[in-house]
Amino acid sequence: MKTEKIEVHFLGAAGTVTGSKFLVETPGCSILIDCGFFQGLKDLRLKNWEDLPVNVPKIDYVLLTHGHLDHVGYLPRLVMQGFKGKILGNAPTLEIAEIILKDTAKIQEEEAEKANKEDFSKHQPALPLYDLEDVERTIQAFETVHSGEWISLRESIRFRHQLGGHILGAGFIELEIDERRLVFSGDIGRNDDLLLQAPNKPKWADVLFLESTYGNRLHLQENVEELLKTAVLDIIAENGILLIACFAVERLQLLSFLLWKLFRSNKIPNLPVYVDSPMGTDVTKLFAEYHEYHKLSTSEFSSMSSYFEQVSSYRRTWEIIDENRPRIVLAGSGMLTGGRILTYLTRFLEVPSTRLMLTGFQAEGTRGRDLLEGAREIKIWGKYYQVKAQILKLESLSAHADQAELMEWCTDIRNIPEQVFLIHGEEPAAAALKLQLAEHYGWFVSIPSLNQKIQLFP
Repeated sequence: MKTEKIEVHFLGAAGTVTGSKFLVETPGCSILIDCGFFQGLKDLRLKNWEDLPVNVPKIDYVLLTHGHLDHVGYLPRLVMQGFKGKILGNAPTLEIAEIILKDTAKIQEEEAEKANKEDFSKHQPALPLYDLEDVERTIQAFETVHSGEWISLRESIRFRHQLGGHILGAGFIELEIDERRLVFSGDIGRNDDLLLQAPNKPKWADVLFLESTYGNRLHLQENVEELLKTAVLDIIAENGILLIACFAVERLQLLSFLLWKLFRSNKIPNLPVYVDSPMGTDVTKLFAEYHEYHKLSTSEFSSMSSYFEQVSSYRRTWEIIDENRPRIVLAGSGMLTGGRILTYLTRFLEVPSTRLMLTGFQAEGTRGRDLLEGAREIKIWGKYYQVKAQILKLESLSAHADQAELMEWCTDIRNIPEQVFLIHGEEPAAAALKLQLAEHYGWFVSIPSLNQKIQLFP
């Protein structure tokens, strides 16, 4: 018997890049695709404090495309609102999610404590969104599935996760309800990624939910190794510091690989390189555990790992800050929204010999976006700092497909989707991609708004 009604509730990543949450409701089963944090603009971040406008205890499953914060960061809040179901993902995705959730809880607790101690929060007292105990309760709902295998959820409802590049374990979800296939792209990776295999592509989609992060642009072709080499030689000449703001998952490992290649080929001298990201260090260890998910050989990974000092303690961070020699620091977060990179910025943002390198997408409302748009000062922990460091941007290292790659990802879909929804993108990016899809494929494309609810197959 056919399901009478299928509805999709766009609870995040609709009209914006972050906060991915898509609730698929049928009379017999409710399934949430991803459960992420909002990042960027304050109005968006405040939504992380809000309960979802749905009956959370009735959600049966959360299916994860991958482990990034904007896809998993809201999970503890979901559990706090009464979710009792299962959270399904492949092994690296669940391990990355656990690392990110614990790190996020720790940062939330530390920042709340700092705000209360230094009295720079409007809230009395400042509280974390969730704590480590909330994360532990969330992890108990994790259940591992294997990418490429169909998993039955209910009679006539099944799903499959297929690898799609972007980060370790990431991919897209095919959800079949009464043989009608809904495809959620997740974040689509690059075809020529140095660490990960090219994304798999869907063959059929009755309804397609397609990311549009870079739907209005093509990634620049640039010589990343030459840009890194120049930055390193500049800080050597000026006895400065190169701060590389990294996303702890994939970007940090990719930049580590590129720096190691430069050193190995004698293009840069042997100077101190610090990986000051406990979360990034933990994720890097997963590359050793899950060799089948990436391209690095065991010997390459071992040699690369020995090239860097992995910083574990905050005390060591301050020792590195106090050094008087050229050095490179890779630290999170990639958008300068938190993490140890902020500690370095409080000391080096006002120093002209500093090079601050941004290496990926900078969401609207983040410090990284402000710096790219020419901000002369930024606020960190209640205090303003003048921008005297040189701000550098690597344009081509994005782990997201650009417009051409998004279009190419759709080429194997043999049918004409009944509906296409563009998600995970700001309005100009989604609008540009909508035009391209309509012109090239003749597809009917919609751009949903936040909290919009749509009935499928009316």
